[in-house]
Amino acid sequence: MKNILRALLAGWGAKKVGGGKCGCIGTVVVFIIIYVLLGPVFNLF
Repeated sequence: MKNILRALLAGWGAKKVGGGKCGCIGTVVVFIIIYVLLGPVFNLF
């Protein structure tokens, strides 16, 4: 369940940050960065 919530938050953040300006590749890169950064946050709970 945590991974689903983590992926949803990363997807939402990637759409907001890289949605229109960076194109598809930029959005994927931003998604991966946010997903990795959210890992330690969800390990606290």
